Amino acid sequence: MTAACSSPKKAYNRGDYDRAVTMSIDKLRSKPGNKTAREVLSKAWPRAIEFHESQIMMYRSSTDRFKWERVVTSYEQLNRMSSLAQRCPACDQLVDTRRLFIDELNDAKTSAAEARYLAGIDAMSTRTRENAREAVEHFMVVERMVPDYRDTRSRMEEAMSQATLHVLVHVPPVQSRSLSVSHEFFHNKIMQYLGSGPMEREFVRFYYPHEADRVGLEQPDHEIWLQFDEFVVGQTSMATHTETFTSKDSVKVGETKLPSGETIDVFNTVQARFTRHTKTVISGGLLDMQIIDSRTERVILQEKIPGEFIWINEWATFNGDERALTTRQRDLTRLKEEPVPPPQDLFIAFTGPIYEQVTNRLRRFYVGL
Repeated sequence: MTAACSSPKKAYNRGDYDRAVTMSIDKLRSKPGNKTAREVLSKAWPRAIEFHESQIMMYRSSTDRFKWERVVTSYEQLNRMSSLAQRCPACDQLVDTRRLFIDELNDAKTSAAEARYLAGIDAMSTRTRENAREAVEHFMVVERMVPDYRDTRSRMEEAMSQATLHVLVHVPPVQSRSLSVSHEFFHNKIMQYLGSGPMEREFVRFYYPHEADRVGLEQPDHEIWLQFDEFVVGQTSMATHTETFTSKDSVKVGETKLPSGETIDVFNTVQARFTRHTKTVISGGLLDMQIIDSRTERVILQEKIPGEFIWINEWATFNGDERALTTRQRDLTRLKEEPVPPPQDLFIAFTGPIYEQVTNRLRRFYVGL
């Protein structure tokens, strides 16, 4: 911000009397003798008061249904200026800091709350989700103006219920004859997302059947079904590949004694028979997601969502001279066969990508609906 923009005098000359007042007060709190700030405050203060009082008179005579909120804003600004000046000893000598519009502000807030309250009642009378959302906004203003005004809280709860799309979520248990896996992790991750985050602010609420029973939800708006068409956990395959490698360079393979009696090193290439073992475990499935309009029983969205997790274990053995092997090959020979992760861990691993896709699709579908 430039010096000109931060000058009380510049603000006064632009007709921004509120800013001129607050900037002058700020300067006088740190430098009580600042001549320019004292002069500007003395001139800007009455003009700011006069401006807001004229605005209040104009708002009062307006036909705008929510005019009292503007009256509230003006009274709050007048009181804010007085409160600032009261904390500035040098300002007491220049302006009357004792005047506060407490009763006027409270009366204006009550009138503003009543206007919004009646607007909320009117909006609710149509019993549409769109107008119920409007009613919620009205009642929120009422609570901000006058907390616990009349029966606003119960009205707001009613409006919120009307405005909210109630969605019942079904995640049937995973059926498997040969495996004992629990879908609880997937189940909880889905509901953890659905029960929090942005969609709660978008007037969408999700329930599991037991929660719907607890709150007495008799007729949801939508029902979501999430169930696996097919899945496999721990499909294992083994691959073994054997190959003979020869060292690229000659290496010392021994020593020999010359007729002269001198001993010298003997160099030659070496070989190793290298066997690589690869164990691959594939787990995956296809989730069917349907969103159904509960009143018409029409499927309004259906998608097939795939997920896959591949676990790979590699190790190797060799016969011969390890100097024929690369560093990577030697590292593999130091590894051992590992046990396959438990089915539950594999199930969690392949449903992770599915969880991400489900939540992204539901977010796109419901946010802003």
